Amino acid sequence: MAQKSNRVKILFISRAYPPTVGGIESQNYELSRWLSKIADVKTIANTRGKIFLPIFAPYALVRALFLFRKYDVLLLGDGVLGVIGWFVKLLYKKPVVSIVHGLDLTYKMSLFQKLWVEIFIKKCDKLIAVGNETIRVGVKKGIYEDKFVFIPNGVDTEKNLGNYSRNDLKKILSDNLENRKVLLTSGRLAKRKGVAWFIGNVMPGLPENITYVVVGDGPDKENIKNAIKKNNLSDRVKMLGYVSDKVRNILFNTCDLFIQPNIIIEGDMEGFGISVIEAGSCRLPVIASRLEGLQDAIKDGQNGFLIEMDDVDTRLPSRQVYVHKINELLADDNFRKEFGEKSRQFVIENYSWDKIAKRYLEEIQKITSNQ
Repeated sequence: MAQKSNRVKILFISRAYPPTVGGIESQNYELSRWLSKIADVKTIANTRGKIFLPIFAPYALVRALFLFRKYDVLLLGDGVLGVIGWFVKLLYKKPVVSIVHGLDLTYKMSLFQKLWVEIFIKKCDKLIAVGNETIRVGVKKGIYEDKFVFIPNGVDTEKNLGNYSRNDLKKILSDNLENRKVLLTSGRLAKRKGVAWFIGNVMPGLPENITYVVVGDGPDKENIKNAIKKNNLSDRVKMLGYVSDKVRNILFNTCDLFIQPNIIIEGDMEGFGISVIEAGSCRLPVIASRLEGLQDAIKDGQNGFLIEMDDVDTRLPSRQVYVHKINELLADDNFRKEFGEKSRQFVIENYSWDKIAKRYLEEIQKITSNQ
């Protein structure tokens, strides 16, 4: 007779999952994959993008209602799925845990705030926040602080590494890179990412031999294009749009600095910032704004450098601080290489998915043992 497994049985639902590209998609996929190594995980995932969500949500709910009797805990990939957790709690006395990202609590639509934030998300037994700023926002909105626990996003520290050369980068950019330095930003082009701000405020103050590469797509794309045109930077700023994993990995392994120049946008916040730890895992030094979840992803001087955004305590405007720090790092190739090694080691020790998945399992075990 087969021995019964003592592993925790987790029913995991994700509305944002590959092949769709995005931060939540990547986080949910990797979490499902790594949790499956240490627990019994059944994943119900939406692999068809946001357009399929109105169909996926009721489908996932029906499946969850039938399947949950076989599992110990329901894990939701983000707060939007809180409505499923709310319905499941009507029939089952088992725990429901939800991951919460920044926008899960700050999305401005009044109906979402009244139903999801005030009712559905609050009903979950435990909320795993990807950033401490998310917890602070949740507490302000009336969610008990002891319902939250902070667990950062993780990274597969080997996934993006590769033995690439500067010549590989030259082929991608179709440009002569002799005596040039290359900055990189990769991710969804939302306004809060600050790419247009960086192009308009920082790039004009940098030396002519600096090229800025922007990878990704999103709602701020046209604003970014206008910033390039307005500042006559079409020869120094290259927008590549979506790229293949191989091209992205070449960029991570051959560019000189990774830039995450976020700005404050009311009602929209950075929950964490997966790209900055992916860059760090590839020994690429990161310079980022000291804002929101980026402060959880980047520890100043250990796996990157944080820039204060304009406030009463800032001696210099943030654009000038960005210019100074970029010039400082680009002037010392040896320091940048040494710091890249240090950054990778920090990411391995603090953000590798094997360690992050274990932290998820520990929190899930705590709540299931209390039932």
